[in-house]
Amino acid sequence: MRESLKKFLETEITHQEYYDGIIRFILSGNIRCGEYECNEFVVKKMDLFNFIVFDEYLIDNKREIHTSFSVSKSKLINAVNQYAKKQEFIMRSFEWANN
Repeated sequence: MRESLKKFLETEITHQEYYDGIIRFILSGNIRCGEYECNEFVVKKMDLFNFIVFDEYLIDNKREIHTSFSVSKSKLINAVNQYAKKQEFIMRSFEWANN
């Protein structure tokens, strides 16, 4: 999972607005389940505390998933925030995400 998580962070947390969208989706208490489509990856919220992150490709107009990993909300938030902090992005809070 470490390598997949690292690839996800390097690919998706590249600009402030990308970080904002992803962290808002993760932190939102109003979204109990659903998918957030990033540039290359998809973050699937299974419930308020569990996520699956996967690489998605369209081949012959069919959705294919080649790699995926499951992660808890707290671990995903920590990983995304640590990576964003290294990029010197503005950190977002639960209150910001739920306004």
